[in-house]
Amino acid sequence: MATPVAAFAYPARRLVASCHLLGLVLASACVAAPAAAPAPPGAAAFASAEQSDPRRLGWMTGFPPPEDKTIRFSDADYFAFPKLRWTVCHFRQLMPTVGVARGPGGASPMKRRIDPSIDAVTFTPLGAGTAMTWADSLPANYTDGIVVLHEGVLVYERYFGCLDAAGQHAAMSVTKSLTGLLGEMLVAEGTLDESAKVASIVPELAGSAFADATVRQVLEMTTGLRYSEDYADPDADVWTYAAAGSPLPRPAGYTGPRGYFDYLKTVRKQGRHGEAFGYKTINTDALGWIIARVSGRSVADLLSERIWSRIGAEQDGYYTVDSTGTPYAGGGFSAGLRDLARIGQLMLDEGTVDGRRWVPAAAIRRIRAGGDRAAFAKAGYALLAGWSYRGMWWISHDAHGAYMARGVHGQALYVDPAARVVIARFSSHPVAANSANDPTTLPAFDAVARHLMRTQ
Repeated sequence: MATPVAAFAYPARRLVASCHLLGLVLASACVAAPAAAPAPPGAAAFASAEQSDPRRLGWMTGFPPPEDKTIRFSDADYFAFPKLRWTVCHFRQLMPTVGVARGPGGASPMKRRIDPSIDAVTFTPLGAGTAMTWADSLPANYTDGIVVLHEGVLVYERYFGCLDAAGQHAAMSVTKSLTGLLGEMLVAEGTLDESAKVASIVPELAGSAFADATVRQVLEMTTGLRYSEDYADPDADVWTYAAAGSPLPRPAGYTGPRGYFDYLKTVRKQGRHGEAFGYKTINTDALGWIIARVSGRSVADLLSERIWSRIGAEQDGYYTVDSTGTPYAGGGFSAGLRDLARIGQLMLDEGTVDGRRWVPAAAIRRIRAGGDRAAFAKAGYALLAGWSYRGMWWISHDAHGAYMARGVHGQALYVDPAARVVIARFSSHPVAANSANDPTTLPAFDAVARHLMRTQ
């Protein structure tokens, strides 16, 4: 699991605020009080997407908004459902951030050929006996925005809730895959030695669990770390990490680490590196430190220089930061939806944009090849049997070679090389864990990709 960036002072506040997850996948603790409404697959009973629409509920409307419609970062429930459906589009309003510049040039035009038949595509959710349509899957997964590209052409685009084409949305752990891509680029270019021990690059981590891990083990999250993300345990390590990463003033008597990097120095070892996959966000923040050290740039600056300013992005992106301004490499990125789709197209085109190479093809090919499937299987992801993890991307190993960037509450960037399809989605699902939306998401994405292969 991972950790919040705020509300660390009092244990009673922690569980609710922990829904700002620093990008975890197994956040079963993050549920809000149920409402009487039909539930999407895998979820408890929550208000429907329509009932919880932030525009309908009037969050933060007015100058100033009424007290009962106000959302503050310092409130324990600022990221609890249904408030999270507004918050995911407005982190920059609530907390300190650092920008990811798109550069001075104009956005690259995105060809459009809308395919209305996509709404009628049917599929059967995993574990279900009844088919549903693509159109019905969107509210079921509390979709805020979704874009589908086929052969680089935009064939589908819808927005709901807090998001529109000009807005930005939290990518959550999709951020990890951007950090992983930067790491793989540096490896492919010879700037970063994947076999090097972490302490040889970041001496400050010499006394930590990361010291004798290799860069490759960090990239694939096969490090052996003593790090608990049990949100039911008020003494779990996740709360210390939360305190370290929070930009809020520390409570009286606080003596813990004061920043993401400070916290990483305290992590101790458990088990052996390289034996099993273990999804822990602190790996990505360690990679962020490694990237910064070898490149001389923060992940925010390097992402801007090497990728964001090269893809013809329409908008700047931004990262949330800790109290020292360190970008949250494990889950703090926000961006426009079309620009996220452009990242997927960059991956699909093996690092080129309009025929010009910006990312080494070797970096993307290595990601697509996947990681150690046996090590991944030890993590026990029932819905992802046969998958693997490499470069901080999730690799399906299906017949199409599809792979994904994934984030809590339904964030997704899906790349299907065989179908030449990219699907980018921002969501605000009330349940953080992807296991709540995967039964619908995974077959829906595959069905649309196959539909486009047949009809385009």
